[in-house]
Amino acid sequence: MKYSAQLNNLEYLDPDVIDFLLQLPKHKHSELIQRALSVIARISQDKVDRLDWKILTASLEDLEKGFNTFYPYRHTRKVTIFGSARIAPETPEYQIAKDFAYHLVQKGYMVMTGAGGGIMQAGNEGAGREKSFGLNIDLPFEQDTNPYIVDDPKLINFKYFFTRKLFLLKESDAIAFFPGGFGTQDETFETLTLCQTGKYGPVPLVLIDKPGGDYWSSWNDYICNQLVKRGLVSSDDPSLYTITDNLAVACQTINNFYRIYHSSRYVRDLFIIRLNIDLLDAEVELLNEEFNDILIKGKIVKTKALPEEMDDDSLNLPRIALYFNQRDFGRLYQLINRVNEMEQAVVETHPEQK
Repeated sequence: MKYSAQLNNLEYLDPDVIDFLLQLPKHKHSELIQRALSVIARISQDKVDRLDWKILTASLEDLEKGFNTFYPYRHTRKVTIFGSARIAPETPEYQIAKDFAYHLVQKGYMVMTGAGGGIMQAGNEGAGREKSFGLNIDLPFEQDTNPYIVDDPKLINFKYFFTRKLFLLKESDAIAFFPGGFGTQDETFETLTLCQTGKYGPVPLVLIDKPGGDYWSSWNDYICNQLVKRGLVSSDDPSLYTITDNLAVACQTINNFYRIYHSSRYVRDLFIIRLNIDLLDAEVELLNEEFNDILIKGKIVKTKALPEEMDDDSLNLPRIALYFNQRDFGRLYQLINRVNEMEQAVVETHPEQK
């Protein structure tokens, strides 16, 4: 009661803020919210400039827009399309990106792009407005919103690149990279770095070229000759991605990734892989024989949902668990691909639904 009275005396506060603070003890995420408020309180006591506060506030506003826009679509799988804004509509690269997005939507996926021209426009055009998201950013050139997503409620205008990138990855269940310049290369290498270090994924990464094109194959020559051969990345790291100039292969790569694999998370030191169907004991033993090298202890075992997963939407899915070394992510992708090759059952659920 005393706490409520004190709040009501803070007339300078927005009424919504006062109501929020009064309801906070009953909020299901009150512990995390109080943690966030504590961070803001600590920042306010430090030597922080006005510009720092403007950055913090604008970042939170970016996050608010992203959270609110994507929440109604949280159970639908989405594919992010990266590629050059400079590729013209009459080029084969534009056409294959447009066709790729169209085929994804026919399978039930939604498509996300950076909302600009070129490959981004092709993605939104192929997917259609209803199944598209556009994550735009204000730039002095090259970034007018394309006509296939302009004025749509699923168009988000971000102030910062880093918040925009966060949502392009966070909300995506697969990433497709088409030819592009510095921006596309940045997005490709950052995504690979996040997958290689376990900060993002596992998700399928598909590098798509025009039929007969050598953009990504030449890029891969550099990866193999300059990075893999020198030991600068693991010899298994190319397993993180698939390169193709075939539209059917690109689409099937994404579908196959979710054939049996559903999703994953850590529970303490255990890596939990949720599955669309239960594996046979013999199949789990095969996984142990093939992937023992990535275990720090124990074996790969079948399990039900753990107590820490009780708030999870996938509570009823079968699972396997392993003490993954959190280092060999190329091998982890190989394990997931091996699981998806198991022949003992056909998945009847839709891979595009989480």
